[in-house]
Amino acid sequence: MPFPSPPCRWRWRRPVALSRPASFDSLCLAAPATACNQTNRRPPWRPPCSVARTRRTPRAKPTASETRSRSPAQSSSLAPALSVASTARATRRPCPVARDELLAGAAMLQGVLSRAPATDAAAAAAMKAKRAPVSPDEKGDGDGCPARGKRQQLLGLGPAAAAEEGPETRGLRLLSLLLRCAEAVAMDQLTEARELLPEIGELASPFGSSPERVAAYFGDALCARVLSSYLGAYSPLALRPLAAAQSRRVAGAFQSYNALSPLVKFSHFTANQAILQALDGEDRLHVIDLDIMQGLQWPGLFHILASRPRKPRSIRITGLGASLDVLEATGRRLADFATSLGLPFEFHPIEGKIGHVADAAALLGPRHHHQQQDEATVVHWMHHCLYDVTGSDVGTVRLLRTLRPKLITIVEQDLGHSGDFLGRFVEALHYYSALFDALGDGAGAAEEEAAERHAVERQLLGAEIRNIVAVGGPKRTGEVRVERWSDELRRAGFRPVSLAGSPATQARLLLGMYPWKGYTLVEEDACLKLGWKDLSLLTASAWEPADDDTVAAAPTPRHGSQET
Repeated sequence: MPFPSPPCRWRWRRPVALSRPASFDSLCLAAPATACNQTNRRPPWRPPCSVARTRRTPRAKPTASETRSRSPAQSSSLAPALSVASTARATRRPCPVARDELLAGAAMLQGVLSRAPATDAAAAAAMKAKRAPVSPDEKGDGDGCPARGKRQQLLGLGPAAAAEEGPETRGLRLLSLLLRCAEAVAMDQLTEARELLPEIGELASPFGSSPERVAAYFGDALCARVLSSYLGAYSPLALRPLAAAQSRRVAGAFQSYNALSPLVKFSHFTANQAILQALDGEDRLHVIDLDIMQGLQWPGLFHILASRPRKPRSIRITGLGASLDVLEATGRRLADFATSLGLPFEFHPIEGKIGHVADAAALLGPRHHHQQQDEATVVHWMHHCLYDVTGSDVGTVRLLRTLRPKLITIVEQDLGHSGDFLGRFVEALHYYSALFDALGDGAGAAEEEAAERHAVERQLLGAEIRNIVAVGGPKRTGEVRVERWSDELRRAGFRPVSLAGSPATQARLLLGMYPWKGYTLVEEDACLKLGWKDLSLLTASAWEPADDDTVAAAPTPRHGSQET
């Protein structure tokens, strides 16, 4: 029998044998034909556009029983499959989904379609709800998923629930969700952790209260941790990309942080006072800054040196950083400022990390052979979790012992990086909750101050949280790392210098300049600890070379941490 003539608008071509992907066959096997015929749905696969189009059978509308038997929860569970199918239909291309995802979608579809139909009472209630007016907040957006209001209603997070629970209840609920999600990640139960993340996202907000803001960034970090566990695609904030793409944003956020919080000024003032005490009467000064960034600390030191009756004959700063261009710009600004004060100044930039510098001559400069005898060398080190500053800790300790500076000033975050994931998570959550609380009190209600606070939390604190949670910290590369630098410096031949004199006085005067209360200053073991409501945030310490008979061989870090 001859093939019937098609209409004039259709042109018949010889059928082409197509090689369907294996995932399509798996989908057909996973979803029986009865299920597909029940809903008149096509599999999410179409031939390429080059294949001749055939007459399309009109799609039958779902019956009333099928409409009644589908609940909002079932519709939301079908959202991933529906979105994939709609994308394939819109592009007229084979569905670019992996085999595992197709199998999971087919199993989900089969499970939903195989459910028993609703009872008559449930059907009547559904029809009554269908006839009732629907508020705009409960309408879906057309993709088969409930809108935000409906999701909040399903999760118990709607306006009524929000009105019933106060800020403390909301904060405790966020804390419970974060701890449950972190426990699931620690036990490698990634499916359970993934199911908790949307609820955390509904409660948290980077623009809300302090608990909501810190929960938002910890939720993002947990999401990145889960993603990296699946794909291995997340990495810490790299040093060179930071200098190339984010240097200006980080610099602006750091300046805003300096204006909103006394933590940065505390680090600068305490270290400067310790340097001035140790170098009283010195004519030549050489400062090695292990992470100079924008050099905001040193103009204050220049002011004090210029106000002395006897100005130093030489001031030299060796700055380590991520980018040579950024370092040179910092050196030009410092040189202009020193010239305006009449101080002789030199700047020596080094791109990289101190742990990767094998020769001390690179830090001392090209003229160190002539100036090493009469030049007082100081090493300043401000720790943070934004990125790895030191490189190899073993090489850093060895190089510090070789340099034998007259003074080492260190400002550390009172935040541990050792132990298992859950312990690190709880400690980091406690630490940054206090930090966000302090920063929230420091920033006023003005729109400009709120924008500055958001930039600080996003560019600095949020990045630190991601480095700690998502990848285990910026220094967790499998190599043994120093956990307590005070013990390592003692073994390297240094002893602590008390900061109970002028540095402590300057720190108290600094805290008195800020209107809000809550910061605490504690002197402990020759160190100064700055905290918020009895929780220590920063520890400043100074170290000088001990007697020669106490200097041992180059030490190997004993208190370390490895990737977990």
